[in-house]
Formats: sequence, structure tokens, C-alpha cells
Amino acid sequence: MDNPYVLLETSLGEMLIELYPERAPKTVANFLQYVDDEHYDDTLFHRVVRGFVIQGGGYDSELTKKPTRDPVPNEAKGGLSNTLYSVAMARGPEKDSASDEFFINCADNSADLDHQDDSDEGYGYTVFGQVVEGEAAAKKINWKVVKPRGGFAELPAENMRILTARRFE
Repeated sequence: MDNPYVLLETSLGEMLIELYPERAPKTVANFLQYVDDEHYDDTLFHRVVRGFVIQGGGYDSELTKKPTRDPVPNEAKGGLSNTLYSVAMARGPEKDSASDEFFINCADNSADLDHQDDSDEGYGYTVFGQVVEGEAAAKKINWKVVKPRGGFAELPAENMRILTARRFE
């Protein structure tokens, strides 16, 4: 079976993401449902931490939180690691709280973000994909200047947008 791909068109270029349903089936199904619903169109990378991650998918261009479906179970035990340009689900303090927001690792963050133990804090973040083309776009976004505003501590001074997210076949 061939893995599915999603093409993210961003304000700084395209990124092609390969998804791994055999390692994170519920997370991939959840992400693809948001893609098919065009949920990610015209959303922002609202959290940019240089040398760490770019996070987006949950807020529109006016910084309004988009409605979400129920959270998905954390699949951080799936064997994938938060390495450079891997794609993972963002979540709150509870391990099973991921819904629509995702992040792209802009460094090898495996020591900090991979599964450590079964506590909420140590459970880790589910990796479900990898940027396989367009890494330069992720790098450009990661190096943008951030300016706290609108309740966001690491918001780029200039909006970094996801224009569209579509299945790529």
C-alpha cells in the first residue's frame, strides 16, 4: 500500500508531506479528514520557535480558533520520532487532547518530544508524517521574526499562512 501525501501550499512555498497510516492510523485519518474538509485553508502558523518547531492549522487569518472535532487518541508509541522535518500533532497538557493543530519539527526534538512514559507529561507527541519535499519552506517560516500579539507569545510578525492543504496523488 502506498502512503498518502498532502501538499501544503504556504505563503513561503510548498511542502509535500508523506503520511504514515501504518504507524499512526487514527491520527492520519483525523488529519486527512481535516484536509478533505478544507479546514486548513487560510490558517496561520501561529507558533514559530526558531530551531524548534512551526505550529499551525488551528487559527484563521484573524487569529480566531477554528471549530474542531473530538480529540484523537495519542499514538506517540507508534515508533516514529520527532526528528528534523517530521510532522506531529500538537496537543494540550492531556495526552489525548490533539485535534486539528500540527507542527513541523525544525530540529531533532526526539529527546524532548518522543514518548518517555505513560503519564500525560511524558507520553509524547504523535508523529504521523514527514516533509519529503519543500523543507526550505519550513526553514524559511522557522526563521521569521516573531512578535507577541493577540495572546500569542511566538506569533510571526508577518502572517505565515497555510493557503491550501490537499491530498497529493
